[in-house]
Amino acid sequence: MFDGIRQRVVSIWLPRLPSDRVLRMRAVDAPFALVQRQENADRLYCLNQRAEKLGLQRGMALAEARAYCPDLQQEPADLRADARFLAALRRWALRYCPWVAVDGTDGLLLDITGSDHLIGGEAALLADLRRRMRASRITAQLGLGDNRGAAWALARYGEGIAQPGQGRTALAPLSVAALRIEPEITTALQRVGLRSISDLLAQPRASLARRFGPALLLRLDQALGTLPEQISPEQDSPPFSVRMSLPEPIGLVGDVMAAVERLVIALCHRLRAQDMGARMLNLSLERVDHSARQIELRLASALRDPARIMPLFHRGIADVDAGFGIDGLRLRAVQVEPLPPEQLGDGLTGAARDDSALSDLITRLGSRIGIENIRRLLPAESHIPERSFLVAPSAFSEPAPDYTPQQPRPLTIFPPEPVRARGTQPPARFQWRRMSFTTLRATGPERIAPEWWMDDEGWRSGMRDYWRVETHQGRRLWMFHTPQNPGWQVQGEFP
Repeated sequence: MFDGIRQRVVSIWLPRLPSDRVLRMRAVDAPFALVQRQENADRLYCLNQRAEKLGLQRGMALAEARAYCPDLQQEPADLRADARFLAALRRWALRYCPWVAVDGTDGLLLDITGSDHLIGGEAALLADLRRRMRASRITAQLGLGDNRGAAWALARYGEGIAQPGQGRTALAPLSVAALRIEPEITTALQRVGLRSISDLLAQPRASLARRFGPALLLRLDQALGTLPEQISPEQDSPPFSVRMSLPEPIGLVGDVMAAVERLVIALCHRLRAQDMGARMLNLSLERVDHSARQIELRLASALRDPARIMPLFHRGIADVDAGFGIDGLRLRAVQVEPLPPEQLGDGLTGAARDDSALSDLITRLGSRIGIENIRRLLPAESHIPERSFLVAPSAFSEPAPDYTPQQPRPLTIFPPEPVRARGTQPPARFQWRRMSFTTLRATGPERIAPEWWMDDEGWRSGMRDYWRVETHQGRRLWMFHTPQNPGWQVQGEFP
């Protein structure tokens, strides 16, 4: 209680948040599921109500689900988009009270203590919540109690309201799983016949703690309100946005660049104060005809240095049609990342380690061809040549430091090409690509077996014995022989 006012908490459970996020923007009159890659298989991540009625469940393999439901529609899951959507709902829920927190990945907590009367009482507040959620095509279950544990339990296992001081009565018939305990503890309790919270309340506390651990009693006391549990609302990030209104319209590139420079300096000052750096900037140039031109700048690394950011805007501003003039500018850091201060130099020799030139080059090229299209190769944990590397966007990945393969690999790898040769040892003479070669030196073999857990058509012939073959003609080839299906092929070439 706070100064004589009993705490009241609302828990909002969003059981289909990911699928609701997608389907609220369009109508799908069919079973629908979001799919996520798990354990080398595509599995159902979230389903709409129609798919659940057909017996499909989360975690089911996509192939199995299609056998049950051939007309199942699917899309890949996007966990980041789900998190952004939940954060947007948290900000929306501030209309009801100033204390709103995210509860896991599918829920919200509202501390409505002292604020429910502004909407007409608790019942009116819950009714308004349900109506607005339903209008937004979002599935939601609500629970209201004296504390976080009681509200959480009611939202998920017995949607309703626990009247002030009546939490024990409202929670008694609910399942023990409503206490937010681990699934293993829930199973152990049910095996000995303790299925509801009322069954737990009838047992000696010492016996429960001795057999099931102190975590069970902790969650029980939190749900009953014996132990307090604080709700910590999240703080909204400070807006990294600056704006300028001009008394007279401008249109020359030099004038616009001068105005943008003032905005960039002000924005970088705000970013530095929060130890943040911008990864995506949006510049809006507002014309006198009330239209606006947008310039988006995606950076290869987090930046807050005006001297490095300004040249990156020049090309975009030069391509903008100013019309009858620009009388307003707005610069926003759409995406930011933590960027703590760094020491200049290594502390001993004073040598600075600066990768800014490469980052700026990637940013300039990315503004022309798309920053995701500039990629680098990264090593992968696989002996299979085709799977021994990954292709990742350079702006969103770090190079592998001091990577040295266990065995030398060719500079160029291509699909296996047949060689006219016989025998299990490297041939003295062979033909490849309509050219004749004579072997000078051969190093090997290196035996590579297929990965049995991956179905790769190219490796169905079995293991391979790889050789480095140097020829009198100057070509250094990477050749292999397949013992199960005798034959020679070339798959790469060394420099």
